[in-house]
Parts: sequence; C-alpha cells; structure tokens
Amino acid sequence: MPPAIETKIVLLELKPPPPDHSALATMASSLAGSGSKIVTSFRVFPFLPIQAQWISYIIEFEWNHHFADIQEKGPFKTWHHRHQFATVTRNGVNGTIVRDLVEYEVGFGFLGAIAQNLFVRHQIQQTFAYRQNILQSLLQP
Repeated sequence: MPPAIETKIVLLELKPPPPDHSALATMASSLAGSGSKIVTSFRVFPFLPIQAQWISYIIEFEWNHHFADIQEKGPFKTWHHRHQFATVTRNGVNGTIVRDLVEYEVGFGFLGAIAQNLFVRHQIQQTFAYRQNILQSLLQP
C-alpha cells in the first residue's frame, strides 16, 4: 500500500495453502491459503489522521495461478480481489505477470456514486499503480 495510507497489519491468521511439490512449497508456512484472515488498519483519507479497519479473508488459492480475497468489514459495500499470476518469457528472460481483478461496490447510494467519481476510483488506481511499481523492485534478485 502507498506510504501515505499508513497501512498496518493488526492481525494475521494464516491457514496454509494446499500441498504443492514445487520449489514454492518451502514458503507455504508464510503464505495465506484459503481461510486466512487479514486485519489491517489504514488511513481512509491520506490527508486526515482517521484510521479505519479492514477485515478480509482469502477465499481461493491455486498455486502458481491465483488467490482471491473478499472484504468482511471495511470501506466498501462489497470487495472481491483476485490476484492472478502467469509465467512468461520475454527476450529470453523468464518472469511472471501479476494481474489484479477487482470488483467492488462503494455503497451509500447516490453519495457513494459521487465519492466513486470524485476520488475512490482514482485512489484505487493510484494504489495499484504504486503496487506495480514497488512489486518489481521487491522481487528483483
């Protein structure tokens, strides 16, 4: 998450992913498989010191393909986020494409629609743009 949002992990209840016999299996104890619970706190608006809580659960996990989370409690009426992974080779270099599919509803009727158009969509786009930029540097050997 972008630093301005000041996201902090409050609680992490990891359930192991299903067994896998690849090299990634050695990391299984530190991964969030289906049923894992993640509670974070974050700034709703970067310019205000108000913290909110977001409770989400991992509902799907398939090795080397995807995992998905849903919001139980948080800023949206509904939230479903699927993280997809695909192995690719470009110019003789092996790598992974990370793709995010997000479906959400802001809620709050007409006011939510205004918020969506004024800042929610933009904030979500900024969050995922930041993530794409930081992800590459985090995963470089």
